Amino acid sequence: MSFLVRMISVDGTLTVMAADTTDIVSEMHKIHNTSKVCSAALGRTLTAASLMGSVLKGKDDTVTVRFNGNGKAGSVIAVSDSEGNVRGCIGEARVDLPLNSKGKLDVASAIGTNGFLTVIKDLGLKEPYVGQVPIVTGEIAEDITSYFAVSEQIPTVCGLGVLVNPDTEDILCSGGFIIQLLPTAGEDTIEKVEKGIEKIEPVTTMLAKGMTPEEICRAVLPEFELDVLDTASPVYRCNCSRKRVEAALISTGEKALREMAEDEKTEVTCHFCNKKYVFTPEEILGLIKK
Repeated sequence: MSFLVRMISVDGTLTVMAADTTDIVSEMHKIHNTSKVCSAALGRTLTAASLMGSVLKGKDDTVTVRFNGNGKAGSVIAVSDSEGNVRGCIGEARVDLPLNSKGKLDVASAIGTNGFLTVIKDLGLKEPYVGQVPIVTGEIAEDITSYFAVSEQIPTVCGLGVLVNPDTEDILCSGGFIIQLLPTAGEDTIEKVEKGIEKIEPVTTMLAKGMTPEEICRAVLPEFELDVLDTASPVYRCNCSRKRVEAALISTGEKALREMAEDEKTEVTCHFCNKKYVFTPEEILGLIKK
């Protein structure tokens, strides 16, 4: 089971949240049959979206994180609700790339750096909030940090990781953390945060040791006394339904529907969970009446 915790420093200068998303990314890999590098790219994005979604206030609020950097894997999209439940998709799930110069999965080449990171927050208002920043490294965590600094003016530190079995492509562990300074933070807070993150191990190393998200929060901020705000057990969850697919088909217009009705059947596949919805010509014509 995946687990997420949100914490705040006792002195009220910062918040930190961390998640073990191993089960979520494993489910993603099962659905999309992602290659090793694509598991890392989409897995990191799912973790970031889950953490970002967990701070949303409204029950029906959502956040969408989309990378479009013209990389080998195409667009990478993750959508989270306010409980951190996420779903995602990637343009080319089976891209296989050589390791980078550091001997790591080359997520930057899969994502690409010639494009933008877009964050869309649907908070139940007339128009969603849309923030967009140029992709900095394509490694996901640094780009999430850049987004918060540029688009929301929140000093942030983000760490993300996905460890993949090189032989079987199974997900061994996955998770991440986000530290954010509050308006009350001073120079001493910044110095203590910098001192802490200089010594931290990679997220996957901490998870492989069996550390919990709460233990990770305390490990990355050893200079701070932390209190738990709340916890959650997010899952990979798609909200597609036949009703939603019908609405999408209706939105294509009568002409398109009549053309579909000429086919023996119309099949629609959900990008997030690969579930297939099949419509007969009679059902398509019935949508015209709706």
